Amino acid sequence: MKVDFHYEVDFRLEDSLKFSDWISRIIEKENSSLGNLSYIFCDDEYLSNINLEYLNHDTLTDIITFDYTENNTISGDVFISVERVKENAEGFKVEFRTELLRVMSHGVLHLLGYNDKGEEEKAEMRNKESEMIELFHVEQ
Repeated sequence: MKVDFHYEVDFRLEDSLKFSDWISRIIEKENSSLGNLSYIFCDDEYLSNINLEYLNHDTLTDIITFDYTENNTISGDVFISVERVKENAEGFKVEFRTELLRVMSHGVLHLLGYNDKGEEEKAEMRNKESEMIELFHVEQ
């Protein structure tokens, strides 16, 4: 099974193998196994259309995750607006790469069963995101 990266905008991950390995390690760390996971990098308009068509939400967002997980085999499609990530990085005063790692880990954490609806869930999600960002910098 594998992690795939698709690009609907003029953006490419610099070292997709490193990102793929990192996502695999997040899944292993959470005692699950990797199925087929696709990250689709797009712009606001692309993601807004998906949000409206499939979720009936007329709002801007940085990420939408479609979950195809079965048992503990993590599979899904994770759509990320590169525009939103750039704007959020500026707003949070963090590097683009750090915000990208946060959003990418956020998507896989949803697939692993973490939510962010209530305040407690949001706090747990933020802690997990930080933990997973640190994991990115640990070489295997």
